[in-house]
This record gives sequence, C-alpha cells and structure tokens, in this order.
Amino acid sequence: MPSASPDRTGTPVRPGAEDAATAPSASYALLGKDLDLFSQAGFDMEKIHLKRNAPVAQLYEDAVKYEGAVISSSGALINFSGKKTGRSPKDKRIVYEETSKDDVWWGSVNIKMDEHTFEINRERAIDYLNTRDNVYVFDGFAGWDPLYRIKVRVICARAYHALFMNNMLIRPTAKELAEFGEPDFTIYNAGQFPANRFTAGMTSSTSIEVNFKRKEMVILGTEYAGEMKKGVFSVMHYLQPVKFGQLSLHSSANEGPNGDVSLFFGLSGTGKTTLSADPARALIGDDEHVWSDTGVFNIEGGCYAKCVGLDANKEPEIFGAIKYGSILENVTYDYNTREPNYEDTGITENTRCAYPIEYIPNAKIPCIANAQPSNVIYLTCDAFGVLPPVSLLNSDQAQYWFLSGYTSKTPGTEDGISEPTPTFSTCFGQPFIILHPSRYATMLAERMVKSGTKCWLINTGWTGGKFGVGKRCPLKYTRAIVDAIHDGSLAKQEFSTFPTFNLQIPTSLPGVPSELLDPVQAWADKAAFKAESAKLAGMFTAAFEKYAPDVSASVLAAGPQV
Repeated sequence: MPSASPDRTGTPVRPGAEDAATAPSASYALLGKDLDLFSQAGFDMEKIHLKRNAPVAQLYEDAVKYEGAVISSSGALINFSGKKTGRSPKDKRIVYEETSKDDVWWGSVNIKMDEHTFEINRERAIDYLNTRDNVYVFDGFAGWDPLYRIKVRVICARAYHALFMNNMLIRPTAKELAEFGEPDFTIYNAGQFPANRFTAGMTSSTSIEVNFKRKEMVILGTEYAGEMKKGVFSVMHYLQPVKFGQLSLHSSANEGPNGDVSLFFGLSGTGKTTLSADPARALIGDDEHVWSDTGVFNIEGGCYAKCVGLDANKEPEIFGAIKYGSILENVTYDYNTREPNYEDTGITENTRCAYPIEYIPNAKIPCIANAQPSNVIYLTCDAFGVLPPVSLLNSDQAQYWFLSGYTSKTPGTEDGISEPTPTFSTCFGQPFIILHPSRYATMLAERMVKSGTKCWLINTGWTGGKFGVGKRCPLKYTRAIVDAIHDGSLAKQEFSTFPTFNLQIPTSLPGVPSELLDPVQAWADKAAFKAESAKLAGMFTAAFEKYAPDVSASVLAAGPQV
C-alpha cells in the first residue's frame, strides 16, 4: 500500500480503492467511448489534441513552453492569470430551468440566465477550444466520501488550469480513471476568450455560468483559476442538500489526536486556512466540507492558500507545501534566483498557491472524519476593532451569526477591493450560496443541537482601534485561543457579558493578555469605542432585516441590542 508521506505525489488510498491505489500512468489517451462523448459535445476531434489527466511533468513543460510559466527555486510552477486576479461575482449566472428553479435563491447572488443564452455561450466556449492546438481534460472527484462524491470533468486550454484542477479535485486512481465514464458535471473553461457583451443578459466580457439541468459550467473572459474551484463548490452547495440531504459548508476542518473534530468558518483573509493547518491536529481540509450523517468529509483534493506575506516561521506547513507539483499564482519572483517574493503585491494582493492536500505533513488521508464536530468556530475579520478576540455563543446566537456572516473583505479577494471593507456574507460564504440561507442555517442548527457542538466566535481582525488606528490581533494569541478551545480549557474559564452584542467573553486565559480579551480595555479612547460599537450594532440590525421573517423570535433577539 502506498505511503501517506507528504512528499508522495500519487493518489492517496481511499475506502474501496485499496486494490487500485496506484497513481494514474503516464498514458492519458482517451478511450473510444470517451471520444464519442467529446464529439457529441461539439469538439472537432480531427483538429484538436486532447490531453487527459496529463502527468504533472508534462503540464509543467507545456506551461513553460506555451504560457511563459516559470519554475521557482522550490520547484513550484509560477504562472499568471492575466487581467483577472480575483473572482468576478457580478458575472456569475445560474440558468433558470425547471429542475432547479424552485430551489435556487434568486437575486444578486444567483442572477438568472435563460437557457438560450447559455447555449450561445456554451457553443462560443467550445468553438474557441476547437481552435487550440492543445486541449486539456482532467477527470476527478468532488467529495471524499464515496457515498456523496460526484465525478467532475474539466476541459480547458491552459496547462496551468489543468494542473490547478489536478491539485484541487480528488485525483482518481488508474482503475477509477479507466472506469470514469460519463461525468456528473462538466466545466468548459474558455477563459482566454471573452463573452460577447451584446448577448442578452451579459454585462461584461466575463461570464461564469452554471446549468444544473445540463450539469455543465461555462467560463468566458477570465483566466483566474479560482473560478473553477468555487464553481465546483457552488455545484456541491446545491447537490448536497437537494440530492443527498447533507450539509455543505464553506469551512475548514481538522481532527485532534483523540478524534475530536473542529469546523472553521470564514471568508478569505480571516485565517481559516492558516488556523486549520495546525501541527498538533490532522487537517481534513482547508475550505470546503460536508457535514454528513456519519461525520465530516472534505470536498477537495487540495488547498488554495493566500501567499501575501507568507512566512516560513509563521506558517511552516503552507510554506513547505510550495514545491514540485504546486502552483504559485500571480506571485512575482527574483529573476536570477527564481525565489518567490511573497511581499510583492504589484500584481495583486490576492497571490495564491494551490497544492495537493497530501503536501501538508499532517493531512488526514482519506480526508474523512467519522465523528460529529465537537467545536464550530466562526472566524471574522472586524475592521472596526469592536468585536472581542473570542466569544462563546449559545444556540440562538450561533444561528444569528451564521446567517449574518459578518467579516471584512480584505484586499484582492475580489476585483475592485483595495482596502478592508466591512460586509455581511451570509453563511460565511454568500457568493457561493445556491439555496436560501435559512435552509443551510436550519440544517446547521439541527446538527449542532443533536451533536452537542460548542460554537465560538473568533475575531482575527483589529484590536485597540478600528482599521488605520488599531492593529491586527497577533496570530500567536489567536492560535493560543484556538488551542484552548481544543484542549477544553477555554470552556472552563469564567465568562462575562460583552455589552451591546451580549456575547460571553472569558475574563482571562493563560498566554493571552487580559486587556486583549475585552475590547473596552484595549481601546484607549473609550468614547470612540462606544461610538464604533453602536455603529457596528446598527449595521448588524439593518443587515439582518431580510432574514427576520424566516427566524424565530429568540434568534432575532440574539443579535446586538442598541
């Protein structure tokens, strides 16, 4: 049986796959029946050269030869996404069709697209791919639990995109690849080619569209690889509750030595990836999970970590994962040494690295835990500096804060964001929500109550003043708080009530300054704190109004009281 060493680049062993747990061979020729599927989709098989699940080495060669990619001093591939260096949420569309229209939460998050426009864009994407000399296909899985996973096929024209999805999806064994058959979902990534702005419903030259009836996704006008990753998550965010009856979550997860599981919720820049990569705990995954009836499993086969300011001493696991097989995205480098410059944000603040999850030394392979979570941790980055570093939430507060999803967008995670901006992102992942938020919140509350799960709110943002005045909470203190949650010592501390927000905060905690635990003490200007607190509380009340009709009176009362 293959080793689970982080240096191994093959596919980890999964339940039911022990007899075929070998990495796919270097042969990536398509089988005859697969060729028929591509012909039926509109691909000109006499002109294009399809490369299916190509070896990492060949993808490196093609990226360097055809795309101007560079191999870094650590062995990672450095490549660039062009004009778009972040997601384009305003250009995401969901096709309005009879099989899903009653389940989708329509509005500014899920904008309607008619079926005819989708067909136009789909044909445009395939026509473009037919003009490429090399077309890459990657077949993989989303979801580590065989009961709930789906087969995903990615078709693209950049080796960079193929390698990215090789890292982010779950890589099939040779036997699984041979028996892959027809996918459950297909992504046509023609991101180098723009959408036609004059096509009905198009607002720009970028379009990311999902059709649940056709089980397809089309990408035009953006080469940012993260669109594929989040597209798969959106699909799972629909299929898991609707088809399988399981709860999909925008969260990271890890497991302690005694089998206790923690879920971390938070948007980009809140520390979700960093805090879940804990050397004392096994990493289940860093971003997307499903809380199933039997436990927790990762949706992905890799991690997509922010690189800005990356330091080997502060984040050794992530730093060490940047090696052969990984992709550094939009990271500049020293021309002479090929050493990445993680401090340079000249291209974007949103520099990233995508790597297989087994590159994390303590990753749990397979990425499944057969236990219900003991702790749920909400991470927020409070630009106002008002919220305490840690609070214990009751059941009603857990629902309120989940639906609110308060944080601050940090620079570079989306186009047009150049400084932290306060926002409310329901379910800690509004851009990826497909169903009404109350459906996810209800499922979460039911599972937490049934499992006796504790819920914590951690602020990794500013303390002692708002952004521009105070400072970001030091990572060492946040880690000390998380450690105290996991070893049970934090729950045993004395708690007091934090005013206005009515949160329970510890009065002391070994290793963390007491004045840091209480924002009132951390602020030198008490009047300014009171004003900012009232301002933020008012924002919560206004933001929650749209959810008020769908929650109980006790959940509504769990918010801040001005």
